[in-house]
Amino acid sequence: MSVRVRFAPSPTGPLHMGGVRTALYNYLFAKKNNGSFILRIEDTDQTRYVQGAEAYIMDALTWCGLTWDEGPGKDSSYGPYRQSERKELYKQYAKQLVDSGNAYYAFDTPGELDAMRKRIEQEKSGNPQYDSRTRGKMKNSLTMPETEVKQRIESGEPFVIRIKTPEEEEVIVNDLIRGTVRVSSHLLDDKVLFKSDGMPTYHLANVVDDYLMKITHVIRGEEWLPSAPLHVLLYRYLGWSENMPAFAHLPLLLKPDGHGKLSKRDGDKLGFPVFPLQWTDPESGSISRGYREDGYFPEAFINILALLGWNPGTDKELFSMQELIDAFSLERVGKAGARFDPEKARWFNHQYLQNKPLTEIVAGFEKIVQKKGHQAGRETLHQIVAMVRERADFIHELWEQSDFFFEAPGTYEPGFAKKKWKGETSALLSKLALKLETIDRFDVEAIDGVIHSFMEENELNPGKLMPGLRLALVGAGRGPDVKEIMAVIGKEEVIDRIKKAVNTLPAES
Repeated sequence: MSVRVRFAPSPTGPLHMGGVRTALYNYLFAKKNNGSFILRIEDTDQTRYVQGAEAYIMDALTWCGLTWDEGPGKDSSYGPYRQSERKELYKQYAKQLVDSGNAYYAFDTPGELDAMRKRIEQEKSGNPQYDSRTRGKMKNSLTMPETEVKQRIESGEPFVIRIKTPEEEEVIVNDLIRGTVRVSSHLLDDKVLFKSDGMPTYHLANVVDDYLMKITHVIRGEEWLPSAPLHVLLYRYLGWSENMPAFAHLPLLLKPDGHGKLSKRDGDKLGFPVFPLQWTDPESGSISRGYREDGYFPEAFINILALLGWNPGTDKELFSMQELIDAFSLERVGKAGARFDPEKARWFNHQYLQNKPLTEIVAGFEKIVQKKGHQAGRETLHQIVAMVRERADFIHELWEQSDFFFEAPGTYEPGFAKKKWKGETSALLSKLALKLETIDRFDVEAIDGVIHSFMEENELNPGKLMPGLRLALVGAGRGPDVKEIMAVIGKEEVIDRIKKAVNTLPAES
């Protein structure tokens, strides 16, 4: 059978990076096995639906390069791919479960449910839940005559349909990552499968859709492992055990300190995003940072996520998408949570910044230069980026490393000036400026020749001249080789900056 996997997010808010990793592992597994990657929107819980969340999810996956083979906008015979558009399908399966004795109607009010839980807590007689121990004392079709059940339904009384869990049975889940998981059924509650609003819950809809869409592997987060025994029971009760997909529950993404699940609060506190794209809350208007807007390359973001839980078995850390597809296997996904390191994330982006074609980096940098109100030719921008990109992790940081190419210093770094602008610096630089004016071809080779001969004539070592020259040109002790800076900004600008520094900084220091 052809491999078919699905990523099935709920549009209840922005897509967390843990969700992107789940999508990525599904995508890699599908492509590795020449299968199909399906996007399904699980919007059965209309009370938690957030405007704009579905579009955000699809935009985020597209930015990450995780193109779905089937899903919204890519319909096939297995669609539609929004559960809200499939709700008529689920009712028949809920009724099938009732008719077979594996589910039942329940008419309990919220107040009655609350009273049941409080009673169990006071008695300390077990988990305060609706299950095989408590259902015999509640208002449901197991405790009522059939005629009363029918009358209540026909009168329009609200009801839900609950699964009837076995009283004492060991439910076995075979997990591709965690091995055999055994759960006693007396620990399971009789989950609601069909709600009073006519919509299925996640549990029923997810199992029905996976079966109808012929999903072969369910690869999802660890938080769904407690629900897996229920899903195994549903496959059995619906007569689909032979078509049950293989399960693989992925490890959690952990906080940088390794303690607890990574949350938005952790990102806010420590200064990094946890969402792929920037998100604006439609109600509060609050803005959450995104990796895209923070300057990360999508390839770097994907590379970061791939290694949070999966180990290639080698020391290799940088992977293209195709290399990830070729190397990926669920056997090398670990059970333990994966600690997120924001500094390592920056390191990944730095590597991509260094290795991407220069033309691509220049195109992004040119937009920043223009926003700053400057113009420069592509050849000049190529020179500048080639000189400074090693010092940057992001394209936007290239400006911080190169602003002096476009703007003369307005101030001079006090600490550096105090150390490097000595009593004779003003006089030396004034003399050097006169020498530089004589150069016809103002390139690195010619500049180097003038500076070298000037130092020989004046019996200077580089430490006596070059730091002061850098301060005059840059305003601080940073930047690439001074001669390369001079060649880019040109003779006239170099001389103007030297004169300005001589007139601004004290002759005696």
